[in-house]
Amino acid sequence: MKTEAVNPHLTAKIVVSYVRHHRLGSDQLSDLITSVHRAICQLGQPPTPEEVLTPAVSIRRSVNPNHVTCLDCGYRGKTLRRHISTRHGLSPDEYRQRWGLRSNHPLTAPAYSEHRSAMAKAQGIGRKKESPVVVNAAGNPEAKSTRRSRPATKSNVASEMAAAPMSATRRRSRARAASPSI
Repeated sequence: MKTEAVNPHLTAKIVVSYVRHHRLGSDQLSDLITSVHRAICQLGQPPTPEEVLTPAVSIRRSVNPNHVTCLDCGYRGKTLRRHISTRHGLSPDEYRQRWGLRSNHPLTAPAYSEHRSAMAKAQGIGRKKESPVVVNAAGNPEAKSTRRSRPATKSNVASEMAAAPMSATRRRSRARAASPSI
């Protein structure tokens, strides 16, 4: 449709009805009028095809043991997370979606991941701390408990009392107190 053939009153009606129900700043009004006018002009025309993306390397060759390759530009590195966020402005999920990759497609070189894992294991990251050994007055080593006890609150005490079984002597004494004396 030609731009001259579009009735400006139609554009105005659409914009007025939109502004009635939505808040707009004065600087946003001109953008709204332009986009509505453009949309009316494009009615009846075939949609423009989206650009077909061609990867820099094949998806299969993008992951090597020592490096990973960016499908957008061909950059090779140990990791792609920072590269795709700074250079292409994409999050890892957006990057995977853009190229039709699975959610578990690696963005880090496998050898680099193994190296970092080995370093973390050597430093003891991820393991529970061992309880320290304390030597008592007699010279015998004892393992000190690192577990902290919870502070006593009314709810803790009540739940512990309810969970603890009654002793036999306590049950008998309550039974005697409940029976009438003659």
